[in-house]
Amino acid sequence: MPQPRTAVIDVVGLSRSLISAENTPNIDKFARQNGGIRSFTPTFPAVTCSAQSTYVTGKTPADHGIVGNGWYHRELCEVQFWKQPDQIVHGSKIWHHLRKRRPNATTAKVFWWYNMYSDVEFSMTPRPMYPADGRKVFDIYTQPADIRFDIQKPDQLGPFPFFNFWGPKAGLPSSRWIADSAMWLEERQSPTLSLVYLPHLDYPLQKVGPDHESIPTELRAIDQIVGDLINYYASRSVNVQIVSEYGIEAVDKPIHINRLLRTRGWLTVKDELGLELLDAGASRAFAVSDHQFAHVYLNDASLTSTVRDALGELDGVAQVLTPEELGWHEDTPAFQRAGDLITIAAPAAWFTYYYWLDDAKAPDFARTIDIHRKPGYDPAELFVDPKINLPALKIAKFLAKKKLGLRGLLDLIPLDATLVKGSHGRLDVPEAHQPVFIGEHSENVTKDTDVHPTILASL
Repeated sequence: MPQPRTAVIDVVGLSRSLISAENTPNIDKFARQNGGIRSFTPTFPAVTCSAQSTYVTGKTPADHGIVGNGWYHRELCEVQFWKQPDQIVHGSKIWHHLRKRRPNATTAKVFWWYNMYSDVEFSMTPRPMYPADGRKVFDIYTQPADIRFDIQKPDQLGPFPFFNFWGPKAGLPSSRWIADSAMWLEERQSPTLSLVYLPHLDYPLQKVGPDHESIPTELRAIDQIVGDLINYYASRSVNVQIVSEYGIEAVDKPIHINRLLRTRGWLTVKDELGLELLDAGASRAFAVSDHQFAHVYLNDASLTSTVRDALGELDGVAQVLTPEELGWHEDTPAFQRAGDLITIAAPAAWFTYYYWLDDAKAPDFARTIDIHRKPGYDPAELFVDPKINLPALKIAKFLAKKKLGLRGLLDLIPLDATLVKGSHGRLDVPEAHQPVFIGEHSENVTKDTDVHPTILASL
């Protein structure tokens, strides 16, 4: 009798409130056939990198060390977001435990984060190339390396649709390509465990919020892709489990935490070509914002009580905690990376990274898609600035310059944080906006750390 195999489909942003027979018929049917929908307490912080790391290690951020999608590296005096090496995540991973039970088992990470240099048998993740002439060439990174070339051939899936993975054009094509790539890999390698990431719902839910009239259409679109995966894996006798990382709630209150720190004289900027850059190493206090929480780093420990009091009075802030109050003690990996204080937003609020007081002084990258240069997460990258007339013409001129070998700035992103209508990441999330688990052994999942053993149980 063949040994069981499992595919875990991560439907980002999926929550109980979004699942229905009308809008998600495939997911709803799958839930009814597999023990129902299990909402569970999310990881804190409830963001992609932290949640996925909890699922693959079975540990909390205190032990695996992923305290957000990015953090301040004290030795480098730099904020770094969206790094990709698996070595950043502390602890044994699910594929290590699987191999102990089944030495010949194989694992595929299909766009799950911390993908690079992971000791799984198969992996795929977005990874542009950066030639020395300043270009950015869209591509993917794979293990084995030849997958990268084979899967993107014209007679296979073609190039990964990078423009649909993030930015104003982020949408369904990237999730469709990822789903197709998971089936492509299953056809050729039949992994014991496949971890498949479908980001689509993340985009509209953040742009317009979960209650917008367009969301049912978006739900039906991703449900079709999930249904195709469920049917395909069923045809190959592969167990399916569906999980999400967080739910997304409506927001209408951006909190400019760094502007408060700056007006108090604690945050330092430096002038570069007439624009302002955050000087983290020279600042006495600054924040690294990430959705509905922010790490506040203090280079001057004497300010701790003063800064904590000031943050607690900031409109939209629900809690200001120390790492120890979160259970991130000095001997844990999380303590080394976390801020000296962690602020958590109230319902309907979220944190921007903005630190300039005059938009004319905003750094050039602020109006571009630049997830690595910005010292915090920026959901405004999902929008084209509505103040720009004929944005398509602006893009065409930029591309023409690029073809001629000239450099240019594609400055299309607005500096208006009020455009953002959905967010996630905070503590005390109501059940309607908690992540969900659907599939075999779902009755065992009541909290984030239960996902790891429940996946293993299916194998």
